[in-house]
Amino acid sequence: MKLAILGYGKMGKTVENIATSRGHDIVYKTSDNLDIDRLKQAEVAIDFSTPEAAYFNITSCLENKIAIVCGTTGWLNRYEDAVKLCESQVGKFLYASNFSIGVNVFFELNSQLAKMMSGLKEYNVKLKEVHHLEKKDAPSGTAISLADHIIKETEYTNWSYPPENSENSIPIEAERKAGVFGFHDVTYDSDIDTITISHNAKSREGFAHGAVIAAEWILKQHAGVYSMKDVLQLNSST
Repeated sequence: MKLAILGYGKMGKTVENIATSRGHDIVYKTSDNLDIDRLKQAEVAIDFSTPEAAYFNITSCLENKIAIVCGTTGWLNRYEDAVKLCESQVGKFLYASNFSIGVNVFFELNSQLAKMMSGLKEYNVKLKEVHHLEKKDAPSGTAISLADHIIKETEYTNWSYPPENSENSIPIEAERKAGVFGFHDVTYDSDIDTITISHNAKSREGFAHGAVIAAEWILKQHAGVYSMKDVLQLNSST
């Protein structure tokens, strides 16, 4: 696999190490403005850049027939535009708020728990996420995904950050602490008891490993818009 890494920070370097160990060729890596001629050497690109750069990187890949796997969050107001461009260019595009295999299993647990709790009105749900100090967006894309999955299965209609006490809104608390790679929990609380599920990332390697697996997978697929549920064959109703 000929791979471009867009966003060569800590995550990009971890992606490079894992991709190289799996026998792939890194043909281009950058945190600067794209060099399209060098980008064109790649079959697929993995983007862990910034919210400001992600959409341009995605469109540049799609317009140049390069499959793109994006893990950057904070740009999703342009997601539908990226989907439309992918379809018009007959390209390959995969976005995930989190590439960790464990987190994607956690997403499924969250959806199943939301189904079970949907009729139990005595419980109120809330989310909490904690990340490293360098993370620029809040709440995390993973927390937003968790909230969206709950909304799909329950009578909640939105989420709030900063957290607000509202009957139809899911409050999300976000903290930034040194050395935290990613912690998320979902709590259902009542006057009688509390139910909590959580995921705690121990390093960046889980995210990078999942992104490389996604890049390997998408090269074998037909044109389309994909997610980690497709890669991992997590085929629940959610």
